[in-house]
Amino acid sequence: METAKDRVEPASAAIAPAGARARDLTPAQIDKLAAAGDFAAISKPYLSPILGRYYERNWSHGEGHTLYDSSGRGYLDFACGIATTSLGHHHPAVTQAIKDQADKLLHICNALGYLEPVARLAALLADSCPDPLDTVFFCNSGAEAIEAALKLARRVTGRPGIIAFRGAFHGRTFGAASVTSSSINYRLGYEPLLPSVYLTPFPNVYRYFGDDEEAATAGAMGALRTLLGHEIPASSVAAILIEPIQGEGGFNPAPASFMRELRALCDENGIMLIADEVQSGMARTGKMWAFEDAGIVPDVVCVAKALANGMPIGAIVTPRELQERWGVGAHGTTFGGNPVSCAAGVAVMNAISQEGLIANSAARGKELIAALNALKDKDDRIGDVRGRGLMVGVELVKDRATRDPDTDTCEALIGACSDQGLLVLNCGTHHNVIRFLPPIDVTSEEIVTGVGMFAAALRSLPHPTA
Repeated sequence: METAKDRVEPASAAIAPAGARARDLTPAQIDKLAAAGDFAAISKPYLSPILGRYYERNWSHGEGHTLYDSSGRGYLDFACGIATTSLGHHHPAVTQAIKDQADKLLHICNALGYLEPVARLAALLADSCPDPLDTVFFCNSGAEAIEAALKLARRVTGRPGIIAFRGAFHGRTFGAASVTSSSINYRLGYEPLLPSVYLTPFPNVYRYFGDDEEAATAGAMGALRTLLGHEIPASSVAAILIEPIQGEGGFNPAPASFMRELRALCDENGIMLIADEVQSGMARTGKMWAFEDAGIVPDVVCVAKALANGMPIGAIVTPRELQERWGVGAHGTTFGGNPVSCAAGVAVMNAISQEGLIANSAARGKELIAALNALKDKDDRIGDVRGRGLMVGVELVKDRATRDPDTDTCEALIGACSDQGLLVLNCGTHHNVIRFLPPIDVTSEEIVTGVGMFAAALRSLPHPTA
């Protein structure tokens, strides 16, 4: 069963005649619908139907870790705008930083000179990364960060080849879509995509290697070496791009041994290693960056989502030497590094440091995983609980022995959770993994409450073997 978010719809052969338009609403009608909190009725005649939506609810506002709909009902937000509002809603320091900067200056293109919040955020972001990652380029989103990384790799190495992993999600723009394979709908109808892109199996420990990390590492590295021996020589590869923990592909952590072997292979062959930390970074996994678990340092780190707690921003962080070789004017942006977004980012970085949120993510993550594993012991529809810190996936299966994905239960569970007052999302190439992305300043009490709601939602659904 496909999710509404990812369903493949055929392109219509007919084009609407010139002058045809959606049903009109008068300003008075719009005001009346807005007063009633029916934002969907205003939106549907005018907004594109192409955007898949997890919910059809009308959202009003957020406070702390609670998101409110237009009827005033609150929901514990364990989705965080897909790992974006990691400090929750209306965080006082972030909100104040946005207000203060908006009073000073909303926008100036960074090509015109230098701005304090941009400089401060660059310094904080570089300092959060291990050496030799010390130089930041700002953009507007995760997809833009991926695009910048791919362009950098090709231009600096002079090589065409890009290797990415099956099941990955890196974005929707042409370059990012070319290295994305978590859903066929992200690629269908857009070919030819970026040339010289090669996909290789990800070390998916649970689904393909029977929970054996050593087998997963050996199998995935073997497939990668076969690729380099038969399809593209290592001397033609500019970069290998990986999510240390696959996000939309199913919350699959790459074994630390695999990350280390991948780093060694790149070093041996002059290949740049790009870490997509768009979803897994910014203290999400109990470390500042997920790649730290393996004790390796990539050549490029792609950052976005939680960097400004919901304000649009993205970045890549590299050694200075790489960006010097990239060359002045080789890449650019009009809105990237917007001062309001950067001011929010400074507040986020300060909060992570001053509030001890890396440690909180690690501690609360252990509590979350333990509670979900306890639930797994009682309900055989849960095949696996996995993740690090507060990036945790719960895989639903029809049978634990066969590990046959249970997409239908997962789809129903999202709605059942929201009925209980909990917001979670799904992911996975079979859309059968519930992803838990609580705020990184979540409390132990909220973890208990959230898992309780999840358990109640699961109990409310019919058990196919009952």
